Amino acid sequence: MNTRTYDVIAEKGRTPVKMWTRGVPVEDGAKAQLRRAAAMPFVYKWLAAMPDVHQGRGATIGSVIPTKGAIIPAAVGVDIGCGMMAARTDLAASDLPDHLGDLRAGIEAAVPHGRSADRRSRDVGSWGEVPGEVVTAWSDLEAGFRAVTAKYPKLEKTNHVVHLGTLGTGNHFIEVCLDQDDRVWFMLHSGSRGVGNAIGRTFIELAKQDMRRWFINLPDQDLAYLAEGTEHFDDYVEAVEWAQRFAFVNRQVMMANVVKAARAVLDRPFEASIEAINCHHNYVARENHYGQNVFVTRKGAVRARAGDLGIIPGSMGARSYIVRGLGNADSFHSCSHGAGRVMSRAEAKRRISLDAHVAATAGIECRKDESVIDESPAAYKPIDAVMAAQADLVEVVHTLRQVVCVKG
Repeated sequence: MNTRTYDVIAEKGRTPVKMWTRGVPVEDGAKAQLRRAAAMPFVYKWLAAMPDVHQGRGATIGSVIPTKGAIIPAAVGVDIGCGMMAARTDLAASDLPDHLGDLRAGIEAAVPHGRSADRRSRDVGSWGEVPGEVVTAWSDLEAGFRAVTAKYPKLEKTNHVVHLGTLGTGNHFIEVCLDQDDRVWFMLHSGSRGVGNAIGRTFIELAKQDMRRWFINLPDQDLAYLAEGTEHFDDYVEAVEWAQRFAFVNRQVMMANVVKAARAVLDRPFEASIEAINCHHNYVARENHYGQNVFVTRKGAVRARAGDLGIIPGSMGARSYIVRGLGNADSFHSCSHGAGRVMSRAEAKRRISLDAHVAATAGIECRKDESVIDESPAAYKPIDAVMAAQADLVEVVHTLRQVVCVKG
């Protein structure tokens, strides 16, 4: 009897792709993108596709790409170290006010978010005057940044310290949630911001230049790679690991400011670190699998070794989950990073009406205007189906529902 919980794309001359996608839609473009990645000769054993898999820029979102001897910078992408942080408090639902507008406004005031269209004025998504706690956090990152910029001086003129502790745009968010026992959690989603974007773009272009110099033809230009032992490879590993540290600290600073803002609004003391998780879902790491040391690129996937705690958010109107990894070796100890899109942003804006968005976010204190329709729940896969498809990758520890959502 075949008890395998995944399907396999197997084609001659390519490594297999193991797909944890039963019961969830996968568009043809994502499958084609996975097949192209599977053709790269340095992929180790197979690719793993998570149930939230969908076509992305550079690489398929929801994919796990183990490699030996090379890294594909576009697979890591430009939002290096993007991930989630969640913290449980000792507050209960009954401790929250009946009207949550002030709490949302307090969080929005405490954490820069969004982006100004007018580039001549200060971007609302960055700090004007950098707060003392941000300066302190930056002091632990500055030496690493100087080491990177000594080799790549143009990265000096990026948004680095002014973006530390800021949210960004798009699908980045901050939420106040209630779990299955009506306990209050704070949860947020962001990455390495402007400086990570610049690092990603720099090395993606260097990889493409290397391919042209070595006359290497690729099935997709976004599969341009850096070979281990070369100057650019070593520099990239140094820079990407620094950007991932920046992203981790970025979430810590934001969480501290969210808690501070909530304490001011609620006007009562509370503990906010009873359970805390801070995990990347867009990154590359050195790991050992099947007895070999490899680089694992998780493009929209969370590490889920046995006992690892992770966060799988739904959309802004759906449940989210705190999970514990089951250490499934076939997935290279990975799980999904969220629900996964079923519509592009442009398609969502065409197809989802404002009335439908308002109905889908009923009972949640959040923006209900046309500028966030591309983040409306209908643009995403059903989170319940996504969770069912990966029942052998993680187990649910807490189920969260949001009551406040701040979008970038």
